[in-house]
This record gives sequence, C-alpha cells and structure tokens, in this order.
Amino acid sequence: MIGLRNPGLGRNFNRFWTGESLSHFAVQLGAVALPVISVDLLHASESQLGYLNAASTAAFLVLGLPAGAWVDRWFKRPTMIWANLVRGLAISIVPVLYLAGVLELWHLYVIAGVVGIATVFFDVSYQSFIPMLVGPGQISRANSRMEATAQLARLAGPALGGLLLKVVSAPLLLIADGLGYLASWGFLLVTRDHEAEYRASRPPRERRNLVVEIREGLGFVLRQPAISRITLASLLSNFASTATYTLVPIVVLRLLGFSPFEYGVIMTLGAVGGLLGAAAAGRVTRRVGTANAVRFSTLAGALAVFCYPFAMLLGDKATQFVVLVVGAFIGNSAILVYNVTQVSLRQRLCPPHLLGRMNASVRFIVWGIMPVSSIVAGWASQSMGVGSFLWITAGLGTLAFVPLWRLHRHIPA
Repeated sequence: MIGLRNPGLGRNFNRFWTGESLSHFAVQLGAVALPVISVDLLHASESQLGYLNAASTAAFLVLGLPAGAWVDRWFKRPTMIWANLVRGLAISIVPVLYLAGVLELWHLYVIAGVVGIATVFFDVSYQSFIPMLVGPGQISRANSRMEATAQLARLAGPALGGLLLKVVSAPLLLIADGLGYLASWGFLLVTRDHEAEYRASRPPRERRNLVVEIREGLGFVLRQPAISRITLASLLSNFASTATYTLVPIVVLRLLGFSPFEYGVIMTLGAVGGLLGAAAAGRVTRRVGTANAVRFSTLAGALAVFCYPFAMLLGDKATQFVVLVVGAFIGNSAILVYNVTQVSLRQRLCPPHLLGRMNASVRFIVWGIMPVSSIVAGWASQSMGVGSFLWITAGLGTLAFVPLWRLHRHIPA
C-alpha cells in the first residue's frame, strides 16, 4: 500500500499522523454506538434521526464561511488543539448522562451540535495544515497516508465496536470517542509546523473586514474553474448521500433486522474498499489522470448507494448482507479515491494564504447542504416510505457526474 510504505514525510508529520491514527481508531470503536443509542435505546423515528444528523452538521452551514476567514488569521495547530479538546470533553458527557440514568434524545442533539461546531474549526484547519507540514510535492502522499490510516481504523473499529456492544452498553462505548480526540490533542501539542516561517516570509497584510475576507475566499472557489466544478459535484453528491445515510441505521437495524454486531461487520467489510481506495488513489490518478479519477470515482460512489433500496427488495437475509457489503465496499473505495484526489488538487490550485477560506467555502457549500438533506430525509421518508425515498436519492446522486464531464480542460498539466 503506497500511502503507508513510503518514508520521508518528516518527524512532525509522523507525530501528527500518529495522533490522528489513534483518534480515528478510537472514534471508529464508537462509530456503531451512536446509531444503536438513537435507534435501539432511545427509539428515534426517521424524522428524529434526521434532526440528529442535522444537528451534527448545522455548524458548517452557520459558521462555515466565517470559520475560514478566522482560521486564515489564526495559526492552524492551536486551533486544532482547542477543537479536539472541546470534542473530547463534549462526547464524554454521553456516558456520564447514561450512567446517571437521565440520557435523552435532546441531549444527543445538543452534544452533536457542540461537536459539530468544534469540527468545523478542526476540519478547516486540518485541510489547510498539511501544506504547512510537508512540501508541495508531498501533499498528495501525505493526504493518501492520512486517508489510508483512517480507513484502517474504519476497517477494524466498527466490527470490534459491535463485538464490544455484546458486553458493554452503547453509551459507554462512546468513552472511546472522547479518548480518541484527547489522543490527537496530545500529539498536536508536540507537533511543529512551518506556518510561522511561511507567515514571516510574506509581506505583512493589513487586517481587513471579515466580510471582505469571506467574499475573497468564496469568490475564489466560485471563479476557479476546476474547484467550482468539484464543489458543485460534491454538493449534489452530499445532498443525495446524506439523505441516504441518515436512514441507513433504520434500514439495517430496524427494517432489515440486523444486530449491532452485524451492522459493525458491514461497516468494517465496506471499509476494506476504502482502505484500498485510499492506498491506490495516487496510482489511479497517475494511470488515468486526475480528471478521470475524480469523475469516475464520483459515478461509482453514486451507483453503490443503490444497494440500500435494492437490499430492501430481497427476502433472504444472507443475500441482503452480501448486497450491503458489496455496496459499502465499492462506495467506500470510490469515495476515498475521490477525496484524496480532489483535496490534493484543491490544495495545489489554491494560494497558501487562501487555503483556510477556500476550504471553509467549499465545506460551507458541500457540508452546509447536509443538515437540510438530513431533515428532508426524515420528513420525506415518513410520508412516502423509506424504500421509495432511497430509490429517489440514489438516482439524484448520479447527477454529480455531470459538472465533472469537462473537468480535464481546467486542470493545468
């Protein structure tokens, strides 16, 4: 696996990578816990599950644009340190409330909202941080290594988490999430980057109005032809996939009747595809070109989502299981090729001083649609039925291919 074998990214990158690896693995241990808490323990309806997903992503819609301008003014590493501390403490409240016997669904809404706010600042900083750790020629390798490690965590975490749910309650498993964020926090404390040197090498910039800086970042995204097309494709894809994945816990755990452990196994086997996709992204890009890698991974990921409504038509549980695993495998593989390739491309095309605002603007557009999609999924699936709604969202996802049709014309050689 190329992303994991190649040395030479530097000691500080390795510290950052180690912290994020521990964080990803710990968080994935609890990845299966939240759906089990909401669906099995608190008996959430489709609309309530939509509200929960909306709470976790609403911050990207509300704070996405100003966060980018703020992050461009701030140093990235301290921002991530504080964000991880907040996330670790907030998620640890869930097992405390459960042990006190007072855990309710509205608590999850509030905690998801707090974690979402911290995640906005972490993610915008994170996507702007890699170029401050490694040289321009190593950005793709660094992103590939980070994504491959995240997929290794997704490979082992959910199945082990589902197995642990046989002996511990789901809320207690979220202790792993808190510890994971705190592990990343600790490694960030000892990581050193080149942002101070980069800032010192640039002429001092006059502090401008926040609205002006937001407009500059958003304008760059909308005017840069390759980034604008990728952003539109991601917007369409995220609307459709978020609507689908909002309902996946209800489909798998309630309608198809799989156990939490089986749900975790499906996630784990699907993550094998993600691991292969992350590790092979660089090779795929070199073989078929950046534009084709972005285009066809988008299409493959959209087609894989059809596995969920299709599985609901089948009567045999073993066949349903295979269909879900194959769909998750293909979908995760495609998503990781897409993410590694398009993030690396955006980082190469954007001037360093605009990275925070560029990433925040992209996140505002493509993640800001997610709370809307989650609420629509909850309401629409209750009125027309989960199966019918999932066929519609799967079809909508294929439209993400359209903006990318002529992407190759806008990527410099």
